[in-house]
Amino acid sequence: MANYITSILQAIGKTPLLRLDKIAKNLDLDGSIFAKLEHLNPSFSKKDRIALGMIEIAEEKGLLKPGQPVLEATSGNTGTGVALVCAAKGYKFFSVMSRGNSVERVKMISALGGEVVLVDQSPGAVKGKVSGEDLDLVEQEAERLVEETGAYYLRQFNSRDNALSQESAADEIWEQSGGCIQAFTDFLGTGGTFEGYARALKRHDPGILCYVVEPHGCAHYKNEIIEGKSHGIQGGGYAKELANVDRALIDGCVTVTHDEAVDMTRKLAEIEGVFAGFSSGANVMAAVKLLQDQEKGKNICVVINDSGLKYMSTDLY
Repeated sequence: MANYITSILQAIGKTPLLRLDKIAKNLDLDGSIFAKLEHLNPSFSKKDRIALGMIEIAEEKGLLKPGQPVLEATSGNTGTGVALVCAAKGYKFFSVMSRGNSVERVKMISALGGEVVLVDQSPGAVKGKVSGEDLDLVEQEAERLVEETGAYYLRQFNSRDNALSQESAADEIWEQSGGCIQAFTDFLGTGGTFEGYARALKRHDPGILCYVVEPHGCAHYKNEIIEGKSHGIQGGGYAKELANVDRALIDGCVTVTHDEAVDMTRKLAEIEGVFAGFSSGANVMAAVKLLQDQEKGKNICVVINDSGLKYMSTDLY
């Protein structure tokens, strides 16, 4: 019997769940970390789900018209996902990004037919360290381009469809794990992953504890004094209130340093063969900290957000 797909969009989702036994043994952890391998989606990140979800919801609502361009402000992963979806559906795509993000994502969006608009970072910013101020400049340019091009702006930072599109992954986790998950950690970018996963997991078991992960010194939700709004964990940690995050879903906050995130990301590759980016290492490091402290003996779930291929020009590898 033939078993093939007729669109790359059908390859989005249903990613494997891996128990990180080698990491647990290496660090002598009491408990287990389950990693949802979202970097195995077609454009190598979890954002393929929200790209497809937000576009199809906009189509269903009549907000995105046939032939209308699509536009998004992004650190790159949503951009690559939207570029892939737009290529498959035949939409022109504009991706607005900070120059502080890795060049691999810029090249990938272009390869998928997207038009990349790069925005200079704020005065004094460090390349590779995108701050909330840098993101504000990206959003200003995106608004200008919407007026100029008539594009449909997805607005992942404010769209409830962002979180809604991530719930399917959490439902998959619950089924794949046999319902054994007791806690969840997530590094905050737009907040859509935390919101979507936390809401769906708590539907399955209200007792599941959900922790947000933030960079040390930029921990807005932990109410830490912000020492500096720049850090090297690309894709999040913008030290600002996020429209997609319902504080009622937050059971705790964990901070991770840049060095901790880098070290764990490298360990994932060397010990588990999981080739991922900064924020994935941050997620696993947060889970490790919890298993060494208040969640000892528990089963904690994390997301492997994107592929290490997107960071080869950085200091990560």
